[in-house]
Amino acid sequence: MNLKEMLKIADDIVFAKTGQHLDDLQEAILRGTLQHETYKEIAKDFDCSESRVREVGAELWRILSEQLGEDVSKSNFRSTIERLQVSIFSKYFSPQESVRINCVNYCAEARHPPDIPNSYAHNQKTANSKQTKTSHHDLSEMPELGAFYDRTLELDTLKTWILQQRSRLIALTGICGIGKTALAVQLVQEIKDEFEYVIWCSLDASPTLAEFEAKLIQFFSHSEKQDSPATNQKLLPLIKYLQKHRCLVVLDNIHNLFSRGELAGKYKPGYEEYRSLFKQIETLSHQSCFLLIGWEQPREFPQVKSQNNSIRTLQIKGLDIAAIGEILREYGLEESEALIHLYQGNPLWLKSVGNFIQELGECVTELLPNDTILLPEDLKDVLQQQFNRLSEIEKQVIFLLAKESDAVNLAKLLENGSIPPSDLLNSLQSLSRRCLIEQQANCYILPSVLRQYIKGL
Repeated sequence: MNLKEMLKIADDIVFAKTGQHLDDLQEAILRGTLQHETYKEIAKDFDCSESRVREVGAELWRILSEQLGEDVSKSNFRSTIERLQVSIFSKYFSPQESVRINCVNYCAEARHPPDIPNSYAHNQKTANSKQTKTSHHDLSEMPELGAFYDRTLELDTLKTWILQQRSRLIALTGICGIGKTALAVQLVQEIKDEFEYVIWCSLDASPTLAEFEAKLIQFFSHSEKQDSPATNQKLLPLIKYLQKHRCLVVLDNIHNLFSRGELAGKYKPGYEEYRSLFKQIETLSHQSCFLLIGWEQPREFPQVKSQNNSIRTLQIKGLDIAAIGEILREYGLEESEALIHLYQGNPLWLKSVGNFIQELGECVTELLPNDTILLPEDLKDVLQQQFNRLSEIEKQVIFLLAKESDAVNLAKLLENGSIPPSDLLNSLQSLSRRCLIEQQANCYILPSVLRQYIKGL
């Protein structure tokens, strides 16, 4: 069997499992493996890091192992594919027919074997559909979706990370009311059938790690007993269930694990063990995904795009103009450039203001200047919740920014002198992670609604 045929079989096996063909790096790893290259040599040929090659390679061996029902590794990949080829051809040729497997010569002219990789992939798809037919969902804590406004780009991004790149740990962040939970609900509805186990957990009650793990283990173990009631199954550590099954775990309101009055993402006393859990989920080999939703994310999560597909962060921005117009029409309001600009496409803010105007009468907007920012009491309450989480140094920085109507460059903030440079920079990073300030090159600006709220304190 030549190199091209081996890669074709591997490609169809991977496609049967993931619905995606081998990407360039995956193919380079398999090609290098068949040519007896080390990971270091493959990395050099592909111009990427050796650790990245090892990470993608480990994921490939996992996929192949699951599909073939045996351990597949870099050392036995060639022999495994060759045995697979012999096994499949034996079903189509009698012993008298001359079949030289190593060079794939067929002497039976009247008979043409089927496309072996495709036939195998078809069989695997049939087997997979039987295996994943039984699924278990616990969505009792998931909010009802209600109206969902177009988030096509964000949905596609999350689907790519979860279903194609097999990311293990994803943080979904954004300022209050921006639509994080609504997006996650829509996502779960669309992809839940791709998983054996799906569970939505609200962290409003701030469970300890032991309580949280016990809840998940109970869910997994109870569901397994339903599938195999005659089996006396022992409880396993959480990571074993994540390795054994394809699971999606959603953690809503992740910010409840973090301390108030501290910079963003610092665990509350007694909750530091969650850091070890998230690190384990990121680094150990398994086939599951954790989606974390909240105003803050753990400090160990990358804020900017990185080469590590295992851990991702998606910060949600405001809705587009079409979606904003849909919200305004729900409250009998015409599209207004002023409203769109001032409330930055935040659905909760727009709904609060829309309801406020509706109750007072539309004439209120005609009597006020276009740049007037309305802050209904329910909107103030929401903003107060986030403001109360800030550290004292962050509050000082926010008050500085609230005095400026335009973006302020970093040099000007440093010249202020009232805040030590190190504290200022850490506070700017923390406020950015909380999505409370926007960065434009080397300048920072406070959203108009927040500026108005801070001035009123």
